Amino acid sequence: MLRELSIRNFAIIDDLTVSFLEGLTVLTGETGAGKSIIIDAVHLLAGGRASYEFVRHGANKAELTGLFQITKNHHAIYEKLQEIGIDIEEDTVILQRDINEKGKSVCRINGKLVTLSILREIGGKLVDIHGQHENQELMDEKQHIRLLDYFASNEMASIKENYVNAYQSYRDLSKEIVQLSNDEKRSIQKIDLYQFQINEIEDAKLKIGEEDDLLEERQRLSNFHKIFERANIAYEAISGDMNGLDLIGKSMGAIDDIVDLDNQFKEVQEIVASSFYSLQDASHQIKSILDDMEFNPERLNEVEHRLTQYQTLKRKYGSSVEEIITYYEKIKNELNQLLNRDEALRIAEHKLRKLEEDLEFYAKELTKIRKQCAQQLSEAIMDQLRDLHMEKAKFIVNFDTLKHYDVNGKDLITFFISTNVGEPPKSLPKIASGGELSRIMLALKTIFSSAEGVTSIIFDEVDTGVSGRVAQAIAEKISDISHQSQVLCITHLPQVAAMADQHYFIRKEVEDNRTFTTVTNINLDERAIEISRMMSGAEITDLTLQHAKELLNLAVQRKKFGKVKI
Repeated sequence: MLRELSIRNFAIIDDLTVSFLEGLTVLTGETGAGKSIIIDAVHLLAGGRASYEFVRHGANKAELTGLFQITKNHHAIYEKLQEIGIDIEEDTVILQRDINEKGKSVCRINGKLVTLSILREIGGKLVDIHGQHENQELMDEKQHIRLLDYFASNEMASIKENYVNAYQSYRDLSKEIVQLSNDEKRSIQKIDLYQFQINEIEDAKLKIGEEDDLLEERQRLSNFHKIFERANIAYEAISGDMNGLDLIGKSMGAIDDIVDLDNQFKEVQEIVASSFYSLQDASHQIKSILDDMEFNPERLNEVEHRLTQYQTLKRKYGSSVEEIITYYEKIKNELNQLLNRDEALRIAEHKLRKLEEDLEFYAKELTKIRKQCAQQLSEAIMDQLRDLHMEKAKFIVNFDTLKHYDVNGKDLITFFISTNVGEPPKSLPKIASGGELSRIMLALKTIFSSAEGVTSIIFDEVDTGVSGRVAQAIAEKISDISHQSQVLCITHLPQVAAMADQHYFIRKEVEDNRTFTTVTNINLDERAIEISRMMSGAEITDLTLQHAKELLNLAVQRKKFGKVKI
């Protein structure tokens, strides 16, 4: 449930913190006082679309925080938060969202930065916001199958998953077959291109590491004269006329003569001897290299040509030999597929026929389950509608068969209803009035509320356009839903306000030429005054106040003992 909501610099709200309890909380007040702004704040905390217009004039950003307490041990949110590495302490989840003056958001869950999509996914498991516009879901026949499947989710979950997996494979394979079947001319062009590229790469006989060796060889060949000259100077300095090695040999002999006479020269003897033999080895190596060195301009041309070949292939097929080889393997496989297109097409079509058999089986199973659950849903909705004073309504889930498979199977589901005796059921969007749609959606919400698992359900003026005993029935139904989940409700109906376990009065005030929204948790006497105002408008009379108190008393009895005749 939503325990606390904190709002700063949001629309006309300066700084506001509201605490909520279990059961039914109503928010009432004059039109424009800011009731819907509070619901907008919760909607944004649940991942709704933000805009710079939400930021209060003169502020840099709007700040929203919602503290939720999870009362169900196996709530779906635990697994999801564990997946993204967020811990829940003391069964508490804190959603935070800052919106800057450019409309950009920063989202956090329990203090950890998250993406908006993660916030939306988590928020959707915590809050279900139902407003007047959501009745449009009932007006869209394409949504009816989703509502039926939600009702039947326990029975059909595994079959639906199998069907969806098969359907996705079916769609992917169908696209592959179309690609194999179409544009034969383009396939021939690809074959010619791939064969040319494969031959070019194969003729090059590329070797990993060869290019580095060639670069070193080119450097040697390009600098042959300098290398030969400087190496010869080094050899002459050590072993030539300059006689460097002989001089060091004389030094080594002299030290050998005195080392037994003075031990201080022992370490020097080892250094000089080591240097002599090292220089002797170096001299032999330099002489060997000089003897083998021969300037070969033809080899330099060969190396340059080979390096150019490497550069050409790298420009065409990859930045390294490894990438060229990877590309070679790729186009070789694609060429093989193109050359064997007819065989691949035959295999794909055989797989497609097998998938069609699977789809047909799963689709029939889905239809079977849907028809069973459709009867249960119809009966459950009609039970709820009787409570909402639509006793004569007849609700039917109508089945038609599609000519093709879609993501839901082959069923075309449409809700039919008859609201008057003697009239045949017709498509719900075509005959239901606004008040009837509100009651039907409320009936569905009552049926689904125990299974949805959300911690809070919010109704934003879903009772608009009804009055009298229908208003009372809606009030009782919303109260019933609050036994399963916490309910927050913006209402203009005194009957709904009377059923509240907690009542907040929203008012708009002006101070220093700035508009502020204030929220007050009103007591029983204040509730009577507010409900009286809702009944009569601005003027409160003794009679309307008496009626308001009576409505509150009857609401207490209704919640304690069940339905009371009003």
